[in-house]
Amino acid sequence: MYKILVVEDEQFLVQVLKDNLESEGYVIDTASDGEGAMVKIRKNRPNIILLDLLMPKKDGFYVLEEVRKNLEWKLIPVLVLSNLGGDAEIKRALAMGADDYFVKSQHPIEEVLEKVKECFFLFFDVVHRIQSGGKISRPFGARYFTRLNAM
Repeated sequence: MYKILVVEDEQFLVQVLKDNLESEGYVIDTASDGEGAMVKIRKNRPNIILLDLLMPKKDGFYVLEEVRKNLEWKLIPVLVLSNLGGDAEIKRALAMGADDYFVKSQHPIEEVLEKVKECFFLFFDVVHRIQSGGKISRPFGARYFTRLNAM
């Protein structure tokens, strides 16, 4: 079963994401701040992380940095869901290794759900290609390949 960690401090959004993702068959775990997220990641390594940036205690940038520098977690897709919509924040998150960035007010839940499905498909496609010696040509796949080579 595929595990998704939703890291979000807005409980209404957590519940909406959880309900929608569980109805698709995913196992959902949640954290409401960066410290809690790190505990959950260590304890139950998720397959995907949906990450807010503005949270109490440790923020999402901290979590993203920790995930990307840890060899065990480096390949976990991280999708940022944030109210921060400025170019600087988006560029920073993507440069730090976020796989995609959604501004909450501009993207419906359905887009996030589709991206989650795409992440699972692309991740397993990339793993299969690497194991079979194939080439990776998709931009998303290329990010995984780059992370793998850095390990």
